[in-house]
Amino acid sequence: MTRTLISSGSPFEAQVGYSRALVQGDWCFVAGTTGYDPDTRIMPEDVADQARNALAVIGKALGEGGFSFGDVVRVTYYITDAAYWDSIGPVLGSVFGAIRPAATCIVCGLIKPEMKIEIEVTALRAEA
Repeated sequence: MTRTLISSGSPFEAQVGYSRALVQGDWCFVAGTTGYDPDTRIMPEDVADQARNALAVIGKALGEGGFSFGDVVRVTYYITDAAYWDSIGPVLGSVFGAIRPAATCIVCGLIKPEMKIEIEVTALRAEA
């Protein structure tokens, strides 16, 4: 079974030793993705903007692996404050509302203080 590694070009990938996504067979596993702007590498203050950025990076990784958001079967959200849920809900719903993957949201600390949300997804290639 072929194993394909996908990089977003983030310096964290080389520093820590991981891939943005890994495709193996019909599965795609996208690593936890925070809200740094994919072009400027600047973290916006607003948690909804961070969620949008994370989803853009995830969408690109899925596409590079031959997947789409429609293939996502599992999503995990990590947020640093439960109060953020109301701000990110509409952003997440705009992507996953019709797909409705199994989902979990965990309130926790993240690696850097500017990080307010991290999102990871698992996708299974839809049968033709």
